[in-house]
Amino acid sequence: MNKQERVTFVINTLKELYPTIPIPLDHKDPYTLLIAVLLSAQCTDVRVNQITPLLFAKADNPYDMIKMSVEEIKEIIRPCGLSPMKSKGIHGLSHILIDKHGGKVPQSFEFLEELPAVGHKTASVVMSQAFGVPAFPVDTHIHRLMYRWNLTNGKNVVQTEKDAKRIFPEELWNDLHLEIIWYGREYSPARGWDLDKDIITKTIGRKSVIDDYYKKHPVSK
Repeated sequence: MNKQERVTFVINTLKELYPTIPIPLDHKDPYTLLIAVLLSAQCTDVRVNQITPLLFAKADNPYDMIKMSVEEIKEIIRPCGLSPMKSKGIHGLSHILIDKHGGKVPQSFEFLEELPAVGHKTASVVMSQAFGVPAFPVDTHIHRLMYRWNLTNGKNVVQTEKDAKRIFPEELWNDLHLEIIWYGREYSPARGWDLDKDIITKTIGRKSVIDDYYKKHPVSK
């Protein structure tokens, strides 16, 4: 297959596997999504979804959030890891949303990325999932799969994001980034990877990745 055929194969296979796409992080509006995505850094979505109901029961909007102390927020979110930084970020960004944006999450990459503890990936998730703006947030799952599928040589998520935006149609970005995340978790994980179940990599994968897999799993071939 040439590159365009491989891209089409990825799009069609993912659409078949995920006719409806589950949203990984539970939320009810842009603010609760922003907080959930911030908490998900170096933490599983499952763990975040266990913690956010406890936090949002006390504060599901910036006005209630700033009534809590950083220490109180930190105690609730501690199981998510990086709680000192994340609690300061949540408290600080809630103040900024009230002071600068009327208590609303801004629909702008620029303003989102100015918020404490909010990087480009977090802003991209909020823009795509809360506001429907085309974005292609790249996490470690997407970075790994794009490399395995020989669709990028990117050494980092920045380059992989550029490549993804170049090769996939813009109108599919918001769906595709979620589909690839789910596919990576279910069929092409970093650990416990079974190539026989990973139809996309097995069909179009980078030769060096497949050869390396079979060196480690000679019985599977």
